[in-house]
Amino acid sequence: MSAPAFHFPQLLSDGDADAMIALCERFGSYGMYGQKPIEDELGRGLFQRHDAAMNYVRTGGRFGRQESFAQAAVRTNYFRETYAYAEPVVPGIETFLRHEGFADAARELFDRPIVQPAIVYANLLVPGQELAVHTDVPEFRGVNRTKDPEWLMVVMHHSGLFDRWRIPIATGVAWFHGCRGGDFAFYPDGFLGPSTTVAADHNTAVVLDTDSVFHGVDPVGRDAPLAPLRPGMQLVFDGAGRWSIRDGDAIVASYAWDELRLSISWKAYCFADDAERQTWQQHSDDLALDTILDRLVDDLRARGRVRGDRPAPTDLALQIIDEYIKFPAPPPH
Repeated sequence: MSAPAFHFPQLLSDGDADAMIALCERFGSYGMYGQKPIEDELGRGLFQRHDAAMNYVRTGGRFGRQESFAQAAVRTNYFRETYAYAEPVVPGIETFLRHEGFADAARELFDRPIVQPAIVYANLLVPGQELAVHTDVPEFRGVNRTKDPEWLMVVMHHSGLFDRWRIPIATGVAWFHGCRGGDFAFYPDGFLGPSTTVAADHNTAVVLDTDSVFHGVDPVGRDAPLAPLRPGMQLVFDGAGRWSIRDGDAIVASYAWDELRLSISWKAYCFADDAERQTWQQHSDDLALDTILDRLVDDLRARGRVRGDRPAPTDLALQIIDEYIKFPAPPPH
């Protein structure tokens, strides 16, 4: 059954759409959404999204790139900052955060009447960058990205073993300013189905369950060369329609606005009723890490994948990523 996606050919009024671009410029500086190796015992040495990173390196992504892990990491390491987290972080984001069209689509998406907007963030990609195919990080009662490994939450959702505790999250992805390339690619029929693409046209949007639907971003600028990026760099608005990548005070690359891809994402929790929301807020039915791992290992044993003692923490992490997260096959190149 195909996953629903709700399209908005014009999301905001012309004035409000222009205000979103002005807000992005006013915010001014965007850091790389870098990944540092995990230091906790469970999965030590892996990255938060080890699943997506390794799949991209192994397959070359949708466009079959053959390059080192370091090069792949910066190609897919876009620039991000948060505009709202439960409440607005920057002035001017209120109209977007409270967008009724997004809320109505979320209600229909999950058949849940209570929609609680949660997060708004901006992603900026420069020419040569793309976003590896992945599903977003879900949440469960007692389990979220502030304290738990992101790859583990993705495994939990794909395993289907923890649906009772999942908090459905609707995601709206909106594009502003437009760019060359950078299409939004997603797989509405699951990892075995074909992909479809949506152009990143100005003032358009789509709402879907990105925690369940695989998606990614095709290369910005199509065949444009990639600047010599490394973690820690900043993308800075210089005024007069120009942006630059900076390594400290040094300018690494400079771009016109229409060379960049700007998306602004909206996420909202969806609840069936107040009782369900209160259970989440009051932590009255939370999962614990030991319970999660025990259930996963029991399922691996039932599948004949584990015999004897539980594997060491990092070995277990790699095994459950491989067992439960099945990525779409890249198209022939």
